[in-house]
Amino acid sequence: MNNAIANRYEFLYLFDCENGNPNGDPDAGNAPRIDPEDMHGLVSDVALKRRIRNYVQIARGNQMPYAIFIEHATNLNRPIVRAHEEQQTGVKASDKNASKDKVELARRWMCENFYDVRTFGAVMSTGPNAGQVRGPVQISFARSLDPILPLDISITRMAVAETVAGAQSSADYARWEAEQPEDQLRTMGRKALIPYGLYMAKGFISAFLAEDTGFTEKDLELFWEALLKMYEHDRSASKGVMSTREPIFVFKHVGTDTDPTQRAQQAKLGCAPAHKLFELVQVRKREGVTVPRSFADYHIVLYKSRLPRGVQMGFITSGDGGKAAVTWDELPTGFEHIEVR
Repeated sequence: MNNAIANRYEFLYLFDCENGNPNGDPDAGNAPRIDPEDMHGLVSDVALKRRIRNYVQIARGNQMPYAIFIEHATNLNRPIVRAHEEQQTGVKASDKNASKDKVELARRWMCENFYDVRTFGAVMSTGPNAGQVRGPVQISFARSLDPILPLDISITRMAVAETVAGAQSSADYARWEAEQPEDQLRTMGRKALIPYGLYMAKGFISAFLAEDTGFTEKDLELFWEALLKMYEHDRSASKGVMSTREPIFVFKHVGTDTDPTQRAQQAKLGCAPAHKLFELVQVRKREGVTVPRSFADYHIVLYKSRLPRGVQMGFITSGDGGKAAVTWDELPTGFEHIEVR
């Protein structure tokens, strides 16, 4: 595929949650996810990618080539079958053993038309086989910078949802209500939340895998936009107030060789290990703060002078019209909480 990105990237993404549940754990009664050894909060990569998908879906109208493969409440085999139909492979919905060349045709069609397939990858062998895709964009579990305090709070619902035996109409339900004591017409519930948590996620973008899926510069711009704005369109009482904290820190590998061909290869392979780049951004509690309760309780130290040769440091912020704005090498104004060293 043409026009795929030509550089390796890493990025650090900060977001916080105030009086909400950033990611419920179904194995723990939907309580906020935690690391039980140190009580730091966790948010799964799946939860982050779900919100990116949701944003792209509403921002691009779920229209190809920006359609979303993994939608809510859908059968994934439907678009897989369509891929074979569009490519005229002759593979039917009930077929399980498509030939390699037919699988590749369907796989290519899925990459070209579904944003999340060419971004995150997908397993598409659940029905008529469309292969597997390893996506160029990978995101780690996000982890809170400090321990969180999961709370389980009782709430009262001033109504009930009972099935009334023998009721055939709304009038039967009305008569039943009239016969009940008032305190029997409300029920107790529970709500899980944390007072506050600042989370950091780490991400990786491979130029080599982008070549395979066709992940382009336009796709990358949309990805930054989704990271910045996804929580603005994911409001619910259970989530509290979740916010992306700008800027998103980006490391772009550009190479150092004087030969253009060698430099292009360096840009794809990378010029420094990811963990060393991540260590250039240190998020710390402000002096005197023991229990953080807002983003203002933190400051960031940026060791820009230690940036390896061949790597550019970028800052993703909200630009005009809601688009993602990228500033390379120089921190934009308005970020007094970031100390550059």
